[in-house]
Amino acid sequence: MSRNAQHVNETLTCPHGGRASIAPGRSRVLVNGNPVATLADRYTVIGCPFTAGNKPQPCVTITWTTAAERVRAQGSPVLPQGATGLCQSAERIPAGPPQISVIQQRVVAR
Repeated sequence: MSRNAQHVNETLTCPHGGRASIAPGRSRVLVNGNPVATLADRYTVIGCPFTAGNKPQPCVTITWTTAAERVRAQGSPVLPQGATGLCQSAERIPAGPPQISVIQQRVVAR
């Protein structure tokens, strides 16, 4: 199945509205002038308000569990639209999938 490839300047949020940023590890492959998003990149969430009971449990990272099967950037699988990810707290408590609201429409990955 073909899907649009993600890049590091997309708008990603956690399920609670915290904004995620991507620190690219592979900057030589570009999509619309931005580094392509891969499994090797670091995904950090800032501003998540989630609290479990009386204890704050904000999302702080995104871990991706699926990626493109055939497309790689410098050896790391590219993240296509529809890749499965999981937002997690600092204690690695799962909080749900990230929301991707902006995606480029030019590069397709399989």
